[in-house]
Amino acid sequence: MRAEAQNTAERIRKSLKLLGQRLDRETADHRLEEFDARVENPDLWNDPAAAQKLMRERQALVDAIGTHDGIAQELEDQIELIELGEAEGDDEVVAEAEAALKSLAEKAAAKEIEALLDGEADSNDTFLEVNAGAGGTESCDWASMLARMYVRWAESKGYDVELQARSDGEEAGIKSATYKITGHNAYGWLKSESGVHRLVRISPYDSSARRHTSFSSVWVYPVVDDNIEIEVNPADIRLDTYRSSGAGGQHVNTTDSAVRITHIPTGIVVTSSEKSQHQNRDIAMKALKSRLYQMELDRRTASIQEAHEAKGEAGWGNQIRSYVLQPYQMVKDLRTNFETSDTQGVLDGDLDGLMGATLALEVSGKSRSEAQAE
Repeated sequence: MRAEAQNTAERIRKSLKLLGQRLDRETADHRLEEFDARVENPDLWNDPAAAQKLMRERQALVDAIGTHDGIAQELEDQIELIELGEAEGDDEVVAEAEAALKSLAEKAAAKEIEALLDGEADSNDTFLEVNAGAGGTESCDWASMLARMYVRWAESKGYDVELQARSDGEEAGIKSATYKITGHNAYGWLKSESGVHRLVRISPYDSSARRHTSFSSVWVYPVVDDNIEIEVNPADIRLDTYRSSGAGGQHVNTTDSAVRITHIPTGIVVTSSEKSQHQNRDIAMKALKSRLYQMELDRRTASIQEAHEAKGEAGWGNQIRSYVLQPYQMVKDLRTNFETSDTQGVLDGDLDGLMGATLALEVSGKSRSEAQAE
């Protein structure tokens, strides 16, 4: 093989080594057999929540095995094609196999980063909050664009997205929105998105077509597993109910069913505005426990983002990422210097490159090179 193809194959083998280490490939088949035995237990669904968790864990293992073995098999297949094409002097076969090898290297690198999601809560579901910064309609519209971006990203991953609470802007967009995103590694992928996001564009709300800068903040925290105990002193919380907005017309909700819980020691505020007040209290308490758990994780692991109470205002000097639509097209992450000119793709949910660059810097205290060296 040519040197370039050999280098590409070697990169794939390094990614496979890391994938195998994280998966513990030697014991994976045995662990899958254990999962299958538990799934066949007729009493499994007596506890639906535990059963669903077990099924997700099993599927994650199946996917990890399939990813590792699939990449390994395709690597051997493409190397064999290259060698065959070279032996027969078929340049077209060689070119096609080398192109496939490059695509495989990109896939393996992406899976390698995903395999680094081994933090304590990385595999958990997650809550995601988007809040408009100062700036009125402009910031509210930007917050709405961010919310759409993350929903599109989550849906592209096959994650379930559930709107927990929403406060509309006075003229357009949203003041805030909270989503629960359910899927394997949802928190691990999204946790690096916490921070202030800056938009520069020609304002559609400015009759003079001037350029405006808007800020919105994003806050991500994991859904707490049932087996994690979080103590909340009832004396430390204040519970308020208020009228939630309905669909309008005859279906408008006229009961004070929405719930707001304030955790007095930390100042954390969580809300839920479903139809049932009992449901809202349950959702809000889970969200509060998740926020408190996130703060503890941040203290213990010195994670990429600062804890909630240390976050700066959504404004100049605090942003983690800039989205420039005018006078040029560029999205740039200020922590990693990763940038792309495909602004529309990013706003449509193509975030893997941005997220991957941050994850490669620091995931569970390991850089990518350190993880590969293990």
